[in-house]
Parts: sequence; structure tokens; C-alpha cells
Amino acid sequence: MTTAQHPSLAAGRWQTFSLVEQLANIGSEVERALNWLNKNNPEYSRLAFLRALELLELTIADPRHQRRLKEITRLREALLDFFLGDNEFHSTEKSWRSYFYSFAYASALEKGRGTR
Repeated sequence: MTTAQHPSLAAGRWQTFSLVEQLANIGSEVERALNWLNKNNPEYSRLAFLRALELLELTIADPRHQRRLKEITRLREALLDFFLGDNEFHSTEKSWRSYFYSFAYASALEKGRGTR
């Protein structure tokens, strides 16, 4: 069994975040993975991607998202395809940054209003 990279989140804190906030945090790790790829450091990129996957698995396990599982598991599939597969979905670095930026922006707006 592997050790959780985010132990406090794995222990239940993750479920206190809204879906938007969860996806924004996943996006931060994906952003790090992309940045490390650009810096030609595949090991650090891989580690950041594994952290993103861990957070995505916590999101999938969150019982509040049962109705969204198809979309969230498709996100996992597309990320795996981009980082580890043959990129059959033809994702780009730009498309991933754009996708997750929306959640970061929405999360910042949520925090500004004091809602979760």
C-alpha cells in the first residue's frame, strides 16, 4: 500500500471542500506536472501527476459526487491518456491549463463570497 501524499486530505478533510475547490486543487498539481515537463524534469512531473491522481481518486470517492462520476472518471481517463498514454484524446498542455483555470477562478470567487 502506498503512503498518501496528502494525509490530512485523505483522512476526510477533502470532503469539506466543494467540487470546484477540489478540482482547483487537482489543477494545481496538474499545473506543476506540466511545468516540470517544460523544465525537462520528468521525475518531478511524474510525482506531481501522481499527487493529482491521488486527489482525483479522493474526489471520485466523495459520496457527494455520485451523479458526476461519469464526468470525473472521464477526466481521470483523459489525464492518464495525456501523461502516461498515447494521447488518443489529443489533449494539449494549453487545453489542460484552460480547463483547470476555470476551477481555480471559480474557487477564488467562492472563497471571496465565503461560501463552500
